[in-house]
Amino acid sequence: MKKRSILWFCAVLALCMGFGQVMADEVNLYSARKEALIKPLLDDFSRQTGIEVNLVTAKADALLKRLESEGRLTPADVLITVDAGRLHRAKEAGLLQSVQSSVLQSSIPESYRDPDGNWFGLSIRARPIMVVGERVDSDALRRYEDLANPEWRGKICIRSSNNIYNQSLVASMIAANGVADTERWAQGLVQNLARPPAGGDRDQIKAAAAGECDIAVANTYYLAGMLHSNDDGLRKAAEKMTIVWPNQEDRGAHVNVSGAGVTKYAGNKENAVKLLEYLVSDAAQARYAESNHEYPIKQGVAISETLQAFGEFKADALALAVLGENNSEAVKLMDRAGWR
Repeated sequence: MKKRSILWFCAVLALCMGFGQVMADEVNLYSARKEALIKPLLDDFSRQTGIEVNLVTAKADALLKRLESEGRLTPADVLITVDAGRLHRAKEAGLLQSVQSSVLQSSIPESYRDPDGNWFGLSIRARPIMVVGERVDSDALRRYEDLANPEWRGKICIRSSNNIYNQSLVASMIAANGVADTERWAQGLVQNLARPPAGGDRDQIKAAAAGECDIAVANTYYLAGMLHSNDDGLRKAAEKMTIVWPNQEDRGAHVNVSGAGVTKYAGNKENAVKLLEYLVSDAAQARYAESNHEYPIKQGVAISETLQAFGEFKADALALAVLGENNSEAVKLMDRAGWR
């Protein structure tokens, strides 16, 4: 009887050790990118490595709040979210940890990753000016600064100052022009709005196409998505728009990233790093960028035909960590300018 008990105990111990081994071959991901976008890549990662990815998707700000509330008890190993401003918030809130990886450092340009290794860009998104070509000469707008010119009074559609994309655009302008000049620019922009800010980037494009305004500021992947939409209305609205790449004779067009970091309390850190390294592989970069019409973070990876049609452009070389550092000042400046 005693011998049987010992054998039973050994069997249970072996089973528990087996479970521990299985649990080690997983990684838990919190993602602000939609499941349809990220899941095929995760499945490919699992096939290549044998590491199972447990995916939770939600809105970007909701995931940050969730990580804060879970603290040390969070199951998350990796956070994927959008905008360097949010990635900076996650770092400042102590939600991420530093990672040293030669693969990540060699694949991602320095300006598109945190200098302390807390987050890494995975894809690039540009935020140019878009005009209705039949009503606005694209050569009449050469810089973001031109959006404040009186000639565009009542002509511009742009989303709310609560939007992180606009906050990061303003943060980049603070870096280029200083607080005082940027505030004067924001005041001029507000005076030129065709309507109070409402909706997302697609709504600005639709409003311009419908004649509510002539100029919109939006991320290129929204326009590209509309061009590929099954909705005739969205597609026709997008077809009316012409992209103006601003500041090509000085700092370049504003760009940002979607990116990721390893969470501070990751229980599967090694697997988390492997996932990030996979996401900057050539094959994953091409697929990741193509599926959401974004630009690959890794140099040498081809861009989609749609983005090629948008034309080549000079991107602002500003280190994107600065966008997070300037975010607080940008928000206060926008509020003072009456940008709601």
